Amino acid sequence: MLPLVSLNFELCSCFTSFVFGDLFVDSGNNDYLLTLSRADSPPYGIDFKPSGGQPTGRFTNGRTIADIVGQALGEESFPPPFLAPYSQEHATSRGINYASGAAGIWMKQDPYLVPLRKQVDHFENTKNYMGGVMGERETNDFLERVVFSLTVGSNDIINYILTSVPYLSAQKLPPAMYQSFVISNLTLQPKGFREMRPRRFVMVRIGPLGRIPFIRALNLFLPSRSCVVQVNHFVQGYNKKLKELLNELNQEGSREAMFIYVNSYNVFMEIELNYQQHAFKNADAPCCRGFFPPFNCHNATSVMCNDGSMYVYWDACHNTEAANIVVARELLGGYQTRSYHICNK
Repeated sequence: MLPLVSLNFELCSCFTSFVFGDLFVDSGNNDYLLTLSRADSPPYGIDFKPSGGQPTGRFTNGRTIADIVGQALGEESFPPPFLAPYSQEHATSRGINYASGAAGIWMKQDPYLVPLRKQVDHFENTKNYMGGVMGERETNDFLERVVFSLTVGSNDIINYILTSVPYLSAQKLPPAMYQSFVISNLTLQPKGFREMRPRRFVMVRIGPLGRIPFIRALNLFLPSRSCVVQVNHFVQGYNKKLKELLNELNQEGSREAMFIYVNSYNVFMEIELNYQQHAFKNADAPCCRGFFPPFNCHNATSVMCNDGSMYVYWDACHNTEAANIVVARELLGGYQTRSYHICNK
C-alpha cells in the first residue's frame, strides 16, 4: 500500500509555488494570447475579491484550487501569470503560474496556446533569469524549497472524445494505446523537472470528465449515448497509468525528490454524488451557461444563476469557487484516498 502524505507540507512561512497546467489552474496567461479560450470578460471573476469582482483570466467565478491550496499553505499572494509584464521579478517571492487554458500534453495545439512543453521552456527562462540575478548556486538552493504542481491532461482526453462526435470524427488510436501515448509524452516533462532540483512535485489526477456539463451535452450527439460512463472509464485507465509513471519516477529518483500523486478523481466524485451534504443545490447544470457549444460563459450570450455558491459547476467545464474550496479542503486534509507518494528505495 502506498504511504499517505498530506499536502500540508512543513514549509517556511513564505510559501512559493510554480504552477503548470491547463485552464483548471490558469491565472490569466491566456489573456495575453490570441485565442478564443480566455476568461477575460464578465461574469468570470465575479466573486474574486482581490480584483473587486473583475475578470482575472481564471476560468471560474473566484479562486482556483491552486489559489486556495496556496493560501492555506501560507502563500502570501497569488503567483502571477508568466506572460504578464514583469512577472519574472516575482519568481522568488510569489512564484510563477505557467498554466494556460486549453493546454495539453500531446494534443495538436493552436500555435498561439502554451502546451506543457512550452510551459517547461518558460520555466527554463525563469530559472535562467534567477540565475542571472542571484547566481546558479542560490537559484538551485531556492528551487529545492519550492513546490511544483502539474494539472494537465484533461484537454488531451476531451480532444480524443470529440473525435467520436459526428462531423468531428476522425481516425484515432485505440483507448489504451492513446493513454499510453499521452503518458509517454508526459514522461519527458517530469524527468526534465527533476533535473531542475525540485524536492516536491505535485501531480494532479484527472477528475471524472464524463460528468462535466460539456461532456454530458455532447452525449446527445454520440451514437452510444453512454458518454458519461465511457469517458470516466477512459479517465480511470489514464489515471492508473499516471500512477504507475509516478511509481517509476520515484523509484528512479534520489531520496530527496518526491513526486506526489493527488487523487482528485475520488474527491470530485464524492462531491457530485453527495452534493447536498456539501450545501450545494445543483451538481448538474452550470451556474453560468451559454446556448451553443462549447457553452462558454460570457455576458452577452449566457444565463446566470442567482447564487454560484449553490452550484458545483460555474460553466460547462469548470467548478465554482465554492466547489474548489471543498476540493482543496479534502486534499489538504490528506485523507487516505486523496494524496500519496511512493517511498524511494
